[in-house]
Amino acid sequence: MDTIYKKIEKLTRVHDYLNPDIVREKDVKLGLRNADGSGVVAGITTKGRVDGYQKILKDPEKKIYEVTSIPGKLYYCNYDVENIIRIVEEKKRFGFEETAYLLLAGELPSRRDLIKFTQELARRRALSKTERQIIMEEVYNDNQMYALHSVISHMSRTDEEPESTDLDVVCRQCINLIAKFPTIVAANYNVLRYSKGFDLKIFRSKPDLSIAQNFLYLMHGEVPEDEEAHIFDIALILHAEHGGGNNSTFTVRSVSSAGANTYMAIAAGIASLSGYLHGGANESVKAMMKEMKKSLKGRDSEREITAYLSKLLEKKAGDRTGKIYGFGHAVYTVSDPRALILKEYARRLAGKNDELDDYYLYENVEKIAVKLLSERNKKAVCANVDFYSGFVYEMLGIPKEVYTPIFAMARVVGWCAHRIEQIMQGKIMRPAYVQVSNKERKYIDLSDRR
Repeated sequence: MDTIYKKIEKLTRVHDYLNPDIVREKDVKLGLRNADGSGVVAGITTKGRVDGYQKILKDPEKKIYEVTSIPGKLYYCNYDVENIIRIVEEKKRFGFEETAYLLLAGELPSRRDLIKFTQELARRRALSKTERQIIMEEVYNDNQMYALHSVISHMSRTDEEPESTDLDVVCRQCINLIAKFPTIVAANYNVLRYSKGFDLKIFRSKPDLSIAQNFLYLMHGEVPEDEEAHIFDIALILHAEHGGGNNSTFTVRSVSSAGANTYMAIAAGIASLSGYLHGGANESVKAMMKEMKKSLKGRDSEREITAYLSKLLEKKAGDRTGKIYGFGHAVYTVSDPRALILKEYARRLAGKNDELDDYYLYENVEKIAVKLLSERNKKAVCANVDFYSGFVYEMLGIPKEVYTPIFAMARVVGWCAHRIEQIMQGKIMRPAYVQVSNKERKYIDLSDRR
C-alpha cells in the first residue's frame, strides 16, 4: 500500500503545481489578495475595521492605486480600540463584557443594560452535566484546540433548538457560548493535567467575578490580583475581533452562510484558528525566545541578536523554517496597535515580576527583527500581537497549552457577531475558481491505460 500512497503523492506534485505565470495570466487573486498585497473585498460588515495602509487613486481610468503604509488602527463598530482600552484603564473597570455587548449589538450598552448583560453571562458560565461529560471524554486529548473543537461541536446535544437560525435563538446560543468558553477552556486544561497524573481540580465559577477574573480563578484556584486581572481583560478585548477578512472569522461567515447551525459554525472557526499560520504563533514565539536565550552569551548584545536572527532567516537555527515568529501581518505594516498596547503591559508585568531582563531582550529582538525583515522584504514589517501576548500570559502564570484557546475564548465574540450579521445578510458564499486549463482531455478506456 505504501507504493500507491507514494505514487498519488508524486502525481499531486505534478498535477497540482501552480505555475505563477498562469496565475498572472488569468488574473487570479490567490489567497484573496490583490497584487499589491491588499485584501480582495469579499464582503461588508459593521463590526471590525483594520487599517494598516491607505490607497490613493492615481489613475481613475486604469484604476491604478498607490498603496502607502500607515500606523495600524483597529476599530470595533467604529470605536477606536485604543480609546476603549484607555477609558477602561482610567476607570479601573473590566471592559471585555462591554466589548462583547458592543460587537453583538452594534452600540455601547447603557449602565443598566451592561449590568443585565454581565449578569446573564455570569449565570450561563456553569456547565451542565452533559457538558461536563463531553469535556471528560477529551481527557487524553493533548492538543487543547482539538479538545475545544470537539467540545463545541458536541454542545448541540445540550441545546433544545440546535438547528434553528432564527435570530432570537442564535443570539441566545451566542451569548451562551461566550459565557461558557472560558469555563470550557479551563476545564479542558485541568482534565488534561489529570490525565498526566495530577489531581483533578475543577473549580466552580464565581458569578461575582468578571470574565477575566473568573478565568484566572478557574485556572489557578485563587482570585487573581486586580492588576493582573485587568491586564488579562485588556488582552481579551484586543483579541475579540479583527474584521471579517481574517481566516477564522471568514470561515465562520462562510459556514454560517450555508445555513449551518451555530455550533458547527463556531467549531469551524476553531478549526481555522488551530492552523499554525493563524492562531498559534505566540507559542512559537515563546519557543523561539527560549532557544535564543540558550544561544546568546549576552542578552544585550545587538551583534549576537542580529547574528542569531540572521541564522533563523537562513534556516540554520530554531525550527529551521526560516521564520522569525511574531512579525509581519496581512494588513498591519508600520505597527500593530494590539502589539503596542500589550508591549506596555508586558513592561509593567516584567517590572513587577523582576523579569525586566527578559523584557529588554524582547524589545531588542523587536527592534533588530523589524530592521532585518523590512530590508529583506523591501517593505515595512512590524511586530504583531503574538510577539508579546505569550510573554504576558507566561507572566500571568498561564500555561502555553491554552494560549491559542485563550485567543478563541476572546475571538468567539467576534465570530458570533459576524455569524449574526451573516445570517442577516442571507446570501451563501460562492466565490469562483478558474481551472488551470480549459483543454478537454480524452477519456481512455481502462484496458488501454498504462
